[in-house]
Order: sequence, then C-alpha cells, then structure tokens
Amino acid sequence: MLDFIYYPVSWILWFWHRVFAAVPGLGKDSGLAWALAVVFLVFTLRVLLYKPFVKQVRTTKQMQELQPQIKELQKKYKNDRQKMAVEMQKLQKDHGFNPLMGCLPILAQVPVFLGLFHVLRSFNRTGHGFGQLGLSITENANTPNYVFNAADVQSFLSARIFGAPISAFITIPNSELQAFAIDGGVPSKVAIAAVAIPLMIIAGLATHFNARASVARQTPEAAANPQAAMMNKLALWVFPLGVMVGGPFLPIAILLYWVSNNIWTYGQQHLVFGKMEKEEEAKKQAKIEQRAQNAPKPGAKPVNTRKKTATDAVEDAIDAVDAVDAPPSTNGTGKTTGKAAGQRRPGGQKRPGNRGRANQKRRR
Repeated sequence: MLDFIYYPVSWILWFWHRVFAAVPGLGKDSGLAWALAVVFLVFTLRVLLYKPFVKQVRTTKQMQELQPQIKELQKKYKNDRQKMAVEMQKLQKDHGFNPLMGCLPILAQVPVFLGLFHVLRSFNRTGHGFGQLGLSITENANTPNYVFNAADVQSFLSARIFGAPISAFITIPNSELQAFAIDGGVPSKVAIAAVAIPLMIIAGLATHFNARASVARQTPEAAANPQAAMMNKLALWVFPLGVMVGGPFLPIAILLYWVSNNIWTYGQQHLVFGKMEKEEEAKKQAKIEQRAQNAPKPGAKPVNTRKKTATDAVEDAIDAVDAVDAPPSTNGTGKTTGKAAGQRRPGGQKRPGNRGRANQKRRR
C-alpha cells in the first residue's frame, strides 16, 4: 500500500550498500557495509531536506520575534476566537510567515523512518505478527525484498555488527531469531543487547542535547510561552526517555538511523545558526555604515529640514528682493563686512526696516 515509500527507501539503501560493499576489506556480506548503508541513507535524506530545514529555522525564529504581537492579539480578542484567527492570519501574511514550513522537515522524515523500519523487517518474514508472512527459514532466504534480490536477502541475514544482525532487536522472538542462522549460527540475545543498549543510550543523549541546543537559542519571550515551555520539556526529557523505553523493540539499524540523524542535526544546527548570526551581524554593520554616510560631515552646517509655512515663504521672497537691491557695505578694502540687507539675523529675526524698504519700492 505504501510502495511509493518502500521502493525509494530500498533503492537508496541498495545503492549505498553496493558502494560500501566495493570497499576493499568489507565485502557485500559485511555488517559494517550494511550499517554504513543505513547511515548514508540518513545523510542522503538530510541533504535533500537541507533547504526546508533552513526555512524551518527561519520560520521558528520569526515566530519567536512575533510572540509579543501574538500575545497582544490573544489578549485583545480573547472573547472572539474567530476575529483572533482572522487577525492571526493577517499578521502571518503581513510578515510572510508560513507555519507549515516549521513542520515540513520533521513530517518528511516520518515516512522515511517508517519505510526503513518496514524494509528492514521485511528481510525477516518468518514471524506471524502484524506485517509478517510466516515464511519458513528457507522460503524467507530465497524471497526477494523489494529491490533486493534473494542473494541480497541472504547477505543481509548473514551480516553481523559486533556479532549482532542489524535488523535484530532485544525483544525479538526466538522463532524469528532462527532466520539469521543462515550462515554462522543463531545469534544470542546477549550479543544483540550488547550492541543495542549503547546505541539506545547514545540516541537518548543525542536527542536531549539537540533539544537543549534548540531551547538555548529561544528568546525569553518565546520560552515564557506556556505552549513553548511544554514542548521544551517534552523535547528535553520525554522524547529522549521514549527512545530509551522503546529501544528494546527497535532493530539495531533503526537505532543507527536515530543516532546518525541526531548527529547530523546537531552539526547542521550549528552551521545554519552560525550562518544566520553572521547575516544579522552584517545587516547591523551595514546600517551603522549607512548612518555614518548620512551624518553631516565635521564643520558642515546642518540642513534645516523644518517645513516652511506660507508666512515664511513670503518673508523669504521679500528678503531675496532686498538682497538684490541693497549694496553690500565695505571697510575700504573692497571686502564685504556686513550681511546683505534683508538677510535674517541669528534666531530667525530680520533687520528692522527691511519690510518697510520693500514696501517703499513697491509704492515707487
């Protein structure tokens, strides 16, 4: 039913297994080759989701910046939820905010996680539970699994990482465990636990520290929001604990997927947030330089940007006529020593008699 997910996941896993199986010293039956194929399946997905991840980070940051305005709308329209929803949509539209972008990377990883889980489980179809076919050990070993042929299935079943099959899990029934005995005997649950438990601990810690890094970048206003505070507690403590509790029921390869995904997320967060901080610093520097360019140069007379009234305009016109008609006074050296008639005194006062002379000239 979900073949559109299972086949792409199978193709990517098949490709990376072929790549690492060709590395000298590994080979197609190597558990390390299969484990690296799972890890690079994660990396392939995260590369494809890099741009949506960046948009998610920017959307989260923008949402934090809008928190004060959102609180005001919630307070203003607390008794009118319909009006509040309309105003919220208007606020988001005005700021180009799309809440779906904050969920896209996480939502896109869910089908891949489920697809990988199903594909890995389908290498061993000897069980009788949900999604199992109840095949015999021989039938299972000779039945293809999506893009993997029978030889690939046998290679996967015989592969070990520190003595444990990568699709085995701590609580696996003994009847299903027999399917891995195709080459080298039945693996013990002690060997499986010895690999799975450290991965569970690493996965839980990685989940916690990723959440801590994300919470540390929140603004105080965003962290004070009750809903955000609840989500922070879930991310910091409940989700990591969930990995630990659910770990015994997850195949080793899924735990590898979880660890690899968190390691990638941790590094990508530092890269993206570091880039965004540099962008913000560059914008601040550009604003400072712009202010410096617009500021008056040392010794320059400040420009009066005050709007002139109608009276000011008439008086300036009269002053201009007086300045043309009145001869400048000199001190005998030929240099002008006084201001031209009609000029304003400091403080905006005009010389006495200016307007009278102008009126006399009009009467003439």
